[in-house]
Amino acid sequence: MKKIISWNVNGIRAAETKGLYKWMKEENPDILCLQETKAYPDVLTKKFIEPKGYYSYFASAEKKGYSGVVTYCKEKPLSVNYMGIDEFDSEGRYIELEFPQFTIINTYFPNSQSEGKRLDYKLRFNSAIMGKMNSLRDNGKKVILCGDLNVAHKEIDLANPKTNTKNPGFLPEEREWMDSFINAGYIDVFRFFDPTPGNYTWWSYRTKAREKNIGWRIDYFIITDNLLDEIDNCEILNEVMGSDHCPIRLDL
Repeated sequence: MKKIISWNVNGIRAAETKGLYKWMKEENPDILCLQETKAYPDVLTKKFIEPKGYYSYFASAEKKGYSGVVTYCKEKPLSVNYMGIDEFDSEGRYIELEFPQFTIINTYFPNSQSEGKRLDYKLRFNSAIMGKMNSLRDNGKKVILCGDLNVAHKEIDLANPKTNTKNPGFLPEEREWMDSFINAGYIDVFRFFDPTPGNYTWWSYRTKAREKNIGWRIDYFIITDNLLDEIDNCEILNEVMGSDHCPIRLDL
């Protein structure tokens, strides 16, 4: 069994002060993918640059205190790749690790922002992601994509769909792209196992949304269908605090 966890920590240094390292040691994942790290490795404490028992691979944004992803893994990957597109790599949004059993992509999708100010940028990113996934799959790879996709796919994936149709993360264009992604043969693993409402991964810090469970499910594990037989479970770890997102876990 392999345990893979993905979590948007909304600042790795802030999460460190809230017990991230202690949680990581207790949870002991085989692979840990963090998003929105907001930090270059050189400003982190050694335990997050090189955690004991893990290899670490960072993709950081050129802009300080912004975006960024890091993947920690117990097994050394065969290769490490970035997206290879400057407008996305400059924001530290993608890192891809190849292992003998599968390839894992840790990603932080752009926010389309109010009035869709970055919607075109996001849709270009979405298209590039699907191109990467298709290419890997066409070459016979088993692929896991995880991270904050910044979209609630269906009405079941947020508490108040009717009042959010014009808000970033639930725009028709974003949801239509997600339809096309899933229809291309990719599997939203959590939904495969759990079709019930009320399961969210992000809550606004305002209005005590988490206490009331007024949230959005915007963090995902998406896999190629050739990996489905090897998946044991996928869970939302909504009891874990330390960010406005909670972690999600995939068991192989």
